[in-house]
Amino acid sequence: MITTAVVLATTTMFGTVAAGGPPEQDDRQSVSEDQYKILVRQCRYADTAQARQDCLSEVERKYRVGEEATDLDCRTYSGVTVCGVLKLSPRERQCVQDSVDKGLSYRRAEVECYAFL
Repeated sequence: MITTAVVLATTTMFGTVAAGGPPEQDDRQSVSEDQYKILVRQCRYADTAQARQDCLSEVERKYRVGEEATDLDCRTYSGVTVCGVLKLSPRERQCVQDSVDKGLSYRRAEVECYAFL
């Protein structure tokens, strides 16, 4: 009887540990399906293959499809829509600075340098 209880307890605990423990609360931000598609699609503009992969991983880690996020910062310039914070490469940051120095708004320069550089 004691052996059975120990084996059962060990198996149950091992199963929980092996499965990664109890499920954790999903703390990803809920966004609409359209917003999620934009977030994924904008990753194709990242400056390098590694940056594109990192972008996709971040989207999967930070967002889930659900209710629309009315506070998600989305903007469209030159036919390109992006949402959230863009991780710019040094080259893209320089492009933004040069464009702002020439009179373009920061938000527009950010999107255009991210998408077209």
